[in-house]
Amino acid sequence: MGYIALGILVFLFDIMTKFAAEAHLKLVDTIPLWNKVFHLTYVENRGIAFGLFSGERVTFIVVTVLVLAMLVILYVKTAKPERTRFMNYAMAFICGGAAGNLLERLAKGYVVDFLDFRGIHFPVFNVADIAVCLGAVLLMIHFLLADAKEESSKEGEVSDQ
Repeated sequence: MGYIALGILVFLFDIMTKFAAEAHLKLVDTIPLWNKVFHLTYVENRGIAFGLFSGERVTFIVVTVLVLAMLVILYVKTAKPERTRFMNYAMAFICGGAAGNLLERLAKGYVVDFLDFRGIHFPVFNVADIAVCLGAVLLMIHFLLADAKEESSKEGEVSDQ
C-alpha cells in the first residue's frame, strides 16, 4: 500500500509544482537560481519529451492511457514474490508522473515544464518527467536482476544433475 501512496505523492507534488510554476513564472519567463547553470523557466510543452511531435495531443493521451493500463496489468499479473522493491518503486514513479502529465494534457492541452539546466543545454522538463525517467531506470534494474536470478537458478539446476 505504501507504493500506491508514493505514486499519489508523486502525482500531487508534480501538479503542485506545475501550478506554482504557472502562477509565478508565466509572467517573468525565467528566474535564474544559478545564473547560466540552473533556471526556473516557464514553458508550455505541447509535444512529448523535449517538445517533440508537437500538436499530437490525442495521440499522447491515448498512448499514455495504454501505457498506464499495460503497467497496471504487468503489476497485477506479476506474482507478489517476484515484485522487487525496484519494480514497486518503478510503478509508483512511472504511474504518478504519467498521471500528472496526462491530467495536464487533458485539462490544458499542454504540459508545464519549468526545470531548466542551462549548464548542460538540456531541454526544460518537470517533476513528472523526472519521476517517469527514474521509474524507467528502476524497472530496467528490476528486469536485469530478475534475468540474473533466472540465469543463476538455471546454472544451479544444471550443476545439480
